[in-house]
Amino acid sequence: MLADPTGAHAAAFAAVFATLYAAHQVADHWIQTQRQADCKGQPGWAGRLACAAHVATYTATAVLALVFLIAGTGLRLDPSGVTVGLGISAVTHYIADRRTPLRWIADQLGKSPAWLDKAGGMYALDQSWHVGWLFIAALFCAV
Repeated sequence: MLADPTGAHAAAFAAVFATLYAAHQVADHWIQTQRQADCKGQPGWAGRLACAAHVATYTATAVLALVFLIAGTGLRLDPSGVTVGLGISAVTHYIADRRTPLRWIADQLGKSPAWLDKAGGMYALDQSWHVGWLFIAALFCAV
């Protein structure tokens, strides 16, 4: 990336990251249906379809939030960068919300089963996974 003496790229990244983070909170906790939340980690096609439906509404919420950001600030984003960024967000969100991959990673890292299952550890790992990938997605969206 070229030097950015005006800080415009950094400001765009900050605005996009804040927008994607806000959209994440709304989509994961308000937009997601109870059925999606209950079924998205289940094995088989029922779980896959519930997770895919959640990721679709999650991604639509992110798109809408970016539209509001652009309309409200005049920020210009490259559509191809936004497409790649939102694609990264969607794929990594699906992986996490299928549950088994995150649980496998947690087990490999030696996370305590008691912490994971009883103290909200899996929820904390899920949310931190999402936010970490939102950071990467925002970098692509703001190029």
